[in-house]
Amino acid sequence: MTMSVGWYLRRLSRMGPQEVAGRVGDTVRRRRWRSAPPDCPSVTGARFTAVLPAGTIAAVPADAAKRLVAEADRLMDGHAEFFGVVRDDLADPDWWRDPKTGRRAPSGYAFDVPYRSEDAVGDIKQIWEPSRHQYLTQLAAAYAITGNERYAERVAEHLRSWWSANPPLRGVHWISGIELGIRLLSWVWIRRLLDGWPGAADLFEGNPVARNQIWHHQRWLAAFPSRGSSANNHVIAEDAGQLAAACAFDWFPASARWRADALRSLERQLRGNTYLSGLNRELATEYHGLVLELGLAAVAEADAAGVQVPATVRLVLLRMTDALAAVVDNRLRPPRQGDADDGHGLIVDGAGTDRWASLLATGDAVFGRLDWWPEVTATDVRTPLLAALVRPTELSVTRPASRPAHFADAGMTILRGPEEIWCRCDGGPHGFLSIAAHAHADALSVEVRHDGVDVLADPGTYCYHGQPEWRQYFRSTLGHNTLQLDGGDQSVSGGPFLWTRHAQTRVLTADPSGEVARWSAEHDGYQGSVHRRRVELTPESHELRLFDEVSGPRRTVQLAFHLGPAITADLVGNRAQLTWTRDGEDRSAVLDLPAGLSWQAHRGESEPPLGWYSAGFGRKEPATTLIGTGTTDGAEGFTTVLRFHG
Repeated sequence: MTMSVGWYLRRLSRMGPQEVAGRVGDTVRRRRWRSAPPDCPSVTGARFTAVLPAGTIAAVPADAAKRLVAEADRLMDGHAEFFGVVRDDLADPDWWRDPKTGRRAPSGYAFDVPYRSEDAVGDIKQIWEPSRHQYLTQLAAAYAITGNERYAERVAEHLRSWWSANPPLRGVHWISGIELGIRLLSWVWIRRLLDGWPGAADLFEGNPVARNQIWHHQRWLAAFPSRGSSANNHVIAEDAGQLAAACAFDWFPASARWRADALRSLERQLRGNTYLSGLNRELATEYHGLVLELGLAAVAEADAAGVQVPATVRLVLLRMTDALAAVVDNRLRPPRQGDADDGHGLIVDGAGTDRWASLLATGDAVFGRLDWWPEVTATDVRTPLLAALVRPTELSVTRPASRPAHFADAGMTILRGPEEIWCRCDGGPHGFLSIAAHAHADALSVEVRHDGVDVLADPGTYCYHGQPEWRQYFRSTLGHNTLQLDGGDQSVSGGPFLWTRHAQTRVLTADPSGEVARWSAEHDGYQGSVHRRRVELTPESHELRLFDEVSGPRRTVQLAFHLGPAITADLVGNRAQLTWTRDGEDRSAVLDLPAGLSWQAHRGESEPPLGWYSAGFGRKEPATTLIGTGTTDGAEGFTTVLRFHG
């Protein structure tokens, strides 16, 4: 996917004067660096002291350690999966090759590489992901747990290979700051986890190639921070990686300045990226997880180095943790809202480890759980490692006395029936900053689960680059459980990470704790018309009612309900019988759809895309979507009733 002149003009229109000036300065700096590449200063007496406290590894639960070692053994055999692509070449990876398309990224000066063009580069995320080196943190953790030096030797082999193939400012891995930031964080943890290995010092502080790479990564991040309308989760990753490296690898004349600047920026950006309620402003749940992971890892590094962390940093992370505990369902699954690309801040666990349970366990260890938090019984490796570094700190803050269900600033409301019924209602802003990069056109959408199973599902994300028709579908209004008018989206897209007009949404009612839980909201995304939706959940009858009405002139309407992949639907007229299985038990529900619309089931269609569910980035599977078509004639609106059988 290459960007047209029109895209650049639309993108420019979403920037303020300060951002434009900063980007002009970046362009000048890139040209200067091309002709006069900087040199790493000489270093003598470098030491690594940010080691784990004694006894930390012994605190790792046995089952979590077992999962990690099993994963490490798969990696040693060369097997891995990134974004749905199964690979068997990780024993000796080609750092520039995309296994999905078979293309290799071109060499040359980093800022000349057309990384958005799949024809020229391949799938950029397939190339970038292994070079975050998070699989190497898994191998290093396996060494720390087992003492088996073959894991450490493989890590050293791959780092030396990567450093040789990717000299500073050359090639595709020197383009994006989030990649450099996460890679630095990985290197810090690799060095820490390999500390007992005799070759660790020679691999890092005693290795001029490693020092050169670490210095150039930090200098790059100091020079090219994400700015203005792009200062979302990327800038958090940049700051966290810079802070971690400047604390743990404090070997350079600029280390103190880099550390202070990164900590100051991290504090400001964490506040800017987070609502007071604790939810991430991108309104994309996986990025809430990524930012929380990065923030916790950054605090751990600062505490390990004895660097004073502003109290506001910990307060934001505490609020984020409490918010996560509040919104998960009874199986600890959070909402599937907005973009999701499976990004993690720090990976030291094996397959099968529950990401969200792990974050809540870390929150418990660092901040302490509240009585209303859901119980976490799953284990992980990361929690005892981070908790060993984070310094206990008393925070002067009043935490929620009971489980929050309405987050007014984020426009998210959770309706709960009996324990197994969970419903998310979306009445929040379209997205974060002027481009709302990771937003979907999903105003007034609902997401309904029964005992953790997606019944009315948010279909997910699937892809970012290279497949524009799929990118458009998964972020479209028709791709969500809401109402579309005249075949258009509520908000106007100007590119794969750019929205040029944002629907404005207003919550009218939020009463999630009454005998009948109620929510209503409206949005103005369709010019000349207002879509208003009311949702009522009656716990006693296990019944969810949705009422949709549209004011304004006569319009064509499509009302969509996306079923989860586990749901089988038998549609007859305007009634759908829903069945599924959970833990070996048959479950069922009835979905009575508005009779004023003509209903049709779609499943696994590609021209155009319709009837799909993406469980993770790069993966999709057929799922049933029910579409009702008609017009907005009639004052009664559209009523939908979902009844779960007890």
